Amino acid sequence: MNLKKEYDLIVIGGGASGMMAAITAAREKKSVLLLEKLSQIGAKLKATGGGRCNLTNTLSSEEFMAKFGRNGRFMQDALKEFDHKDLMHFFKEIGVETHAPDGFRVFPTSHSSQTIINALLDEMHRVGVEILTSQKVQNILQADNQICGVKTTEKTFYAKNVLIATGGLGYPTLGAEGDGHEMARELGHKVTELYPAMMPLFVKESWVANCRADTIAKVELRVAIKKHSKLKAHGDLIFTKSGIRGPVVLDAARELTPLLERYGEVPILVNLTKGMNEEQILKHLKKEAAKDPNATMLELLTTLLPSSLSKELCTLAEIDPLLTNSKISGAQRAKLIQLLAYTPLTVTGHEGFKMAMITSGGVDLKEIEPKTMQSRVIKGLYFCGEVMNLDGPCGGYNLQWSFAGGHLAGLLRKNT
Repeated sequence: MNLKKEYDLIVIGGGASGMMAAITAAREKKSVLLLEKLSQIGAKLKATGGGRCNLTNTLSSEEFMAKFGRNGRFMQDALKEFDHKDLMHFFKEIGVETHAPDGFRVFPTSHSSQTIINALLDEMHRVGVEILTSQKVQNILQADNQICGVKTTEKTFYAKNVLIATGGLGYPTLGAEGDGHEMARELGHKVTELYPAMMPLFVKESWVANCRADTIAKVELRVAIKKHSKLKAHGDLIFTKSGIRGPVVLDAARELTPLLERYGEVPILVNLTKGMNEEQILKHLKKEAAKDPNATMLELLTTLLPSSLSKELCTLAEIDPLLTNSKISGAQRAKLIQLLAYTPLTVTGHEGFKMAMITSGGVDLKEIEPKTMQSRVIKGLYFCGEVMNLDGPCGGYNLQWSFAGGHLAGLLRKNT
């Protein structure tokens, strides 16, 4: 008599995608076991959006997919099943009200990620998901090209379906070790090159350390390498002691880390004047100077930028900031205006996965069926979330994809 228990689904990883998959499968009357190697679930989710938990955004699915680049269409089926409206409805259903205060980014009204974690935990308990924490999976078991269970450091669990939802390599202090990638490789899957993404960057220029007090809004950042000049990002920028951070940097980092590996350093140009071009900047400065002919260059520049940054740009343009507009040469003025429109910086590095919110790269999408999230290599193996080679910018993109992919995987549909 065989008394071993067999689950319908074992989920490896208690992050956003794993929890959503577990809930979806359990709502479909499947027996589900969720294994988390940390002592509590949702550790990375807790840190998302500075703890405020930017769940998703209000873009249409087409616009949303476009933000993920060439691989974006892979999520078409997942978003058809579970777009941002479905996600908001799901959370309302389990007791979490959400809103989009800026009309774009969606948060729980509590602006606390703990609200989300508590609600997901409560729902998992309600629908009967068995949760075991402090369980490190060593191997996924298979026989005759069919999944049959998992082995942890303590025990073997059996199931014909296993979902890898282990995340990437970002924030190793929150449990990211790349173990899901290793499991996928052992089962015959290809894993693409992995790069840290969404993190601060170091720059060569030392003057940035003098401009740490202020956030520069609506900056455009672009790569100043001809071959890669189409790479751009937009958003707020913050100067640090040794570099740059802020939303525009987090978005650009996913494109810049592979280039850093290739070139050693990457020149970039940043527009610090909310997209104004040289002609518009000149017109603005002339207008301000006409209002007060005795205004210093520093005073004129502070109508556009914070004082600390204005001083540094004057130094770079070799202009005495205390001179009036009429006292500087045409060449100096031209240089200053060019600097305002295109401030050059040189990205030299980063702190690696230690500070990376997201991993760029992962399990090759060609080996995963987008209509089911099931492996094309081995039956009964599913993937969702950051372990796959699909990552997006800041603004709720990655969490929406995690939830949508988790929902689709949890339906346990089979490849045709």
